[in-house]
Amino acid sequence: MSNPTRLLLWYVCATLLAVCTYFYGLDSQFIPKNGDEYPYEHITRLTAASGEWLPLQSQLDNMRNTKPPLLFWQGIASTHGGQNWTLWDLRYPSVIYTLLTAGLLFLLGWKLTAKIETGFIAALTFLAFFTTYRFGRPFLTNAPEVFWLFLPFFALLYWRQAFQSRFIIPALLGISIGIAFLYKSFALGLPVTLGLCGWHLHQRQYRVLAFIKQDALKVCITISVAVGMFALWFALDPDPQAVWKEFVVGENVGKFDPHGPSYLAKLLWGGSSVWSFTAAFLTNAGLLTFVVIALFVVAFQNRRQMSNEHKLLWLWIAALFFSFCLPSQRSGRYLLAAMPAVALLCALDWQHISRKVFVATLVLCGALLLGLALLAVRLQSGIGDAHLFPSSFWLLLTGSGMLLLVAIVLPGFTRPAVNVVALLVLLSFAAFLRPLDNRLANYSGDAQRYAQDKTVAVPCNFRAHDEGHRFLLPGAHIVGYQESQNLSVTQLSERYDLFAVQLPLQSSVADSACAECKIIGQRLDIRGRQSDEELRDMFFHGRFFEHLFIREVLMASSVTPKVVVSHTLAEVCR
Repeated sequence: MSNPTRLLLWYVCATLLAVCTYFYGLDSQFIPKNGDEYPYEHITRLTAASGEWLPLQSQLDNMRNTKPPLLFWQGIASTHGGQNWTLWDLRYPSVIYTLLTAGLLFLLGWKLTAKIETGFIAALTFLAFFTTYRFGRPFLTNAPEVFWLFLPFFALLYWRQAFQSRFIIPALLGISIGIAFLYKSFALGLPVTLGLCGWHLHQRQYRVLAFIKQDALKVCITISVAVGMFALWFALDPDPQAVWKEFVVGENVGKFDPHGPSYLAKLLWGGSSVWSFTAAFLTNAGLLTFVVIALFVVAFQNRRQMSNEHKLLWLWIAALFFSFCLPSQRSGRYLLAAMPAVALLCALDWQHISRKVFVATLVLCGALLLGLALLAVRLQSGIGDAHLFPSSFWLLLTGSGMLLLVAIVLPGFTRPAVNVVALLVLLSFAAFLRPLDNRLANYSGDAQRYAQDKTVAVPCNFRAHDEGHRFLLPGAHIVGYQESQNLSVTQLSERYDLFAVQLPLQSSVADSACAECKIIGQRLDIRGRQSDEELRDMFFHGRFFEHLFIREVLMASSVTPKVVVSHTLAEVCR
């Protein structure tokens, strides 16, 4: 694609596709996310209902001040004080933050290379990362955290004269970092301090005395302003001791507790080891895993000829990596703040990465598209609805596959097409889930009206997982019972007047109901957690359909009197 005008038009259309991909299906129950969204929804809802911004409210054990208040205030504002309690209203600010981060990358890529194409590649690469899609859309802290942490480093890289400012710029950077603190944690101060010190040291050609005399105070001003902003939480909260105990000690200091093996053992072995943490750069990239691997290889090969911009970006990535290696709990989510820098580095080295890497990425995308098509056919056959997936879904899969094949065949089109194909895979996945939300995964209007103002017991396998049912049964009073208790329909009917139970998709609903139960409604659900045996059955025997989907039935019980269940047992999701 050598024509500049066509290339520009291509990237403009690709950007519009990315925006549509991130907003499409945003109100879905099944978007890729993290279970923390449920307790965050819970805290936001109760705090909004209290009519006060502080203290934060929660019925969850040891989960009230689990995060600083800014995310919950954001949710209160976006839902108009909880009046518009929808997933869309809770989530759209996250998408805006994610797109703003992509915008910063676009500006940086264009500025550093004087090529608008590099700016588009940087933004699209970031948006094509799977973890950007997974954590940059739900009601979580990640999207605002990534934006506000990256903004100071964007400013220093975009306006190089900002390094010379002695007070105003450092103070403004501190405000940005302070907002990140109020979204996530003051613990972000360590990688930020290391990153800023590393950047200033690099600017001084690693002359330590020159750094101490001319730059150390700037870093101190930035961090002091950020910590001062975070301290406002203690100043404004009516119960600062609870904030200290629950957040500072429990949520932050507690992450250094190895919880079983020694600190050294957990550092070197297991799922939280430094090795698995290193692999998070690849898992975070998702479909672009091969591209990120190639980036690391190219960086090592060209380590002596790196530009200053490359070195500064790698210093920021290293600061985040080594800082989050220190706690005993090492999650790939901690490296999300490094992914904008990774995306920008990919864009800067885009032409140095072998075409074979991009072809391998396209093949991986093709395999996933084929898997989605097969799963859709299987689901359509299992449900017995020939019109479950609209023709637009099949056109999307077909068009994506054809574009993929063209990109493989035409060498000049391979690089411009990779991010677009990756985004189309994400959009196809969302389109695959859409019929579930529209038709199969929601209770009927009659069932919703029946449950309104009634107490409904629902299964859950994660803290506050029952919050999701407030969107499925609006107006009902939802309580949770632990799914792992394996309560039968008869046992549930003896405890609750109205309850939801999950049954295998192949089972007969009528046969599963008790004699004293009335079926109010049913829906299709996707199981979020499978046992080790089920996972082996899925991957080694191909039984994805059987273990991925499940039927949830809403039943009313006429059994009287009810078995008295303690609060702890009845609402263990709390």
